[in-house]
Amino acid sequence: MADVTTAEAVITGSKFLGAGICMGLGAIGPGIGEGFVAGKACEGISHQPEQANLLTRTMLIGQAVSESTGIYSLVISLLLMFVV
Repeated sequence: MADVTTAEAVITGSKFLGAGICMGLGAIGPGIGEGFVAGKACEGISHQPEQANLLTRTMLIGQAVSESTGIYSLVISLLLMFVV
């Protein structure tokens, strides 16, 4: 009986560990990418303030595309936690 409980505990621990690693590594790319994009947009606005609307719109579209990889890792993490 102890072996079944131990095996279930290992499986549960493994799926939560996998979900945490997936979300942790999956959040690094979007975080770095969005920070880089926002910094460059601020530089662009400081050089050409009259283009602020265009730069802001382009920045937001770029950040939305970059965030999609973070959302994919969130979906995989949720699948690991609740489906597996």
